[in-house]
Amino acid sequence: MILGGSENGEIDPINDIPENIAVVWSHGQITSLGTLGGSFSFGNAMNNRGQVVGLALNAIPDPFSFLGLGTQTHAFLWQNGVMRDLGTLGGPDSWAASINESSQVAGWAFTNSTPNPVTGVPTQHPFLWKDGVMRDLGTLGGTLGVVGTLNGGSGGGLNNRGQVIGTMNLAGDLTHHPFLWYRGVLTDLGTLGGTNGEAYWINDASEIVGRADITASSNHHAVLWKNGTITDLGVAPGWPCSTAEDINNSGQVIIDTGICGVGGGPGLLWENGGPSVDLNALVEPGSNITVGDVNYINDIGEIAVTGTLPNGDHHAVLLVPHGDCDDDCEGRIAASQNDAAPTEYAGTMAQGSESRVSPANQFHNRLMQRYRMPGQVAPHNN
Repeated sequence: MILGGSENGEIDPINDIPENIAVVWSHGQITSLGTLGGSFSFGNAMNNRGQVVGLALNAIPDPFSFLGLGTQTHAFLWQNGVMRDLGTLGGPDSWAASINESSQVAGWAFTNSTPNPVTGVPTQHPFLWKDGVMRDLGTLGGTLGVVGTLNGGSGGGLNNRGQVIGTMNLAGDLTHHPFLWYRGVLTDLGTLGGTNGEAYWINDASEIVGRADITASSNHHAVLWKNGTITDLGVAPGWPCSTAEDINNSGQVIIDTGICGVGGGPGLLWENGGPSVDLNALVEPGSNITVGDVNYINDIGEIAVTGTLPNGDHHAVLLVPHGDCDDDCEGRIAASQNDAAPTEYAGTMAQGSESRVSPANQFHNRLMQRYRMPGQVAPHNN
């Protein structure tokens, strides 16, 4: 089953724009998930049971609509042809971002209808929904929180253990930190000494990735939070910022790099203590595609990225593991690596025993996987 969206041929009578409805494709058939009475719906995540979560408009006027389309936006759970309204935390709107295999749903919702002076919107808290009950996950002192990142949330903000990660404002709403919520305990994950940080993804081993500002700078680095330790995963050579977008259950991390807030650097892969490797060093030579933005890595190591052709065109690309590195591949890896090993910091996570990441020199005690692009013939190594 594939999740997506499609225009339905109708025009929204309020906003005079084409209506877009969440859909799933299965066995060659497309199924509309419908709405909650409004003109728009969007699916954010799906589990292996075929349950879909997302957001949909109803017909109730709302000046604070998450989508700015004039009516309330509510989180939904869809299954077997039925869309269920998950409600809110007391305010007009809610948003479902993630669902796990136990049918737990994580997202965020307004708690009231009174706008705050800094954010300009009502107070917004993350939630965990299960069996008809929406639980408020609390706050780090501010009035705005999301599951995942502030720039759009994350389908990886909830794991199968029921742990929720995301980003919350601190008191005053001028700064934000990453958080972990588990069994009623809300933990500030901290930063690399700087002001802000965001959590992007959590795997089933409770390993969390995202980004955090470094000391005395607004630059941010990709980070891994694990068992009370924050590890700085570094940046690509010559680029000031990086963000860890995703981590799979094997502990492999994919990283965006470039100019802070802009991007433009190479995609990186980090695992087993690092240092990170430029994905372009792992791709078979002759592909004519430069790997830039990274999007997703699954549990068998396949990576969805954005590739750039020599003429500047951008293509969606899937990188597939394809055997071990030869000498040439190892040489390209060595040339692409940062000299500095990842740096570990004492975290603010209070639960669990501390477990240090493997030393960087262990990186060379294993063989990296070479990646190829499906549809291209891999060259033979003689």
